[in-house]
Amino acid sequence: MTEFPLTGGCNCGAVRFEVTAPLVLASYCHCKRCQRRSGTAAAANAHPADGTFRIVAGEDRLRTWKPDGGGEKWFCGDCGSALFGRNSAHGDPIGIRMGTFDGDPGIRPSVRQFVRYAAPWEPIPQDGLPRYPESRHAAV
Repeated sequence: MTEFPLTGGCNCGAVRFEVTAPLVLASYCHCKRCQRRSGTAAAANAHPADGTFRIVAGEDRLRTWKPDGGGEKWFCGDCGSALFGRNSAHGDPIGIRMGTFDGDPGIRPSVRQFVRYAAPWEPIPQDGLPRYPESRHAAV
């Protein structure tokens, strides 16, 4: 049983956050931005319900990058940890990097998106998850 609030933060501890209710979805993103930001083939993101995610420490340490045609990417300005993304055009606008939670967030990724850009050096596993060539939001 997952206990709330869920807590998490960056590597150096300057930024801390909490989620006060169960996460609504988790997804893998295979886009090139996530590959470059994480250094991996895909980023695992958890999506909280509206109003349940908040920064509890280190808000002044957060930095953001807003690429053309994409959502904001938030990271710790001290240690560089990628923490979350925000895209107000999506129904679930916050995507928290699952590796930043202190413990088990109680949810597992259930969809893969931007698979058109999947890293050629790491094949996508045959895990039965739905796959979207672009954003899963474009298919809705």
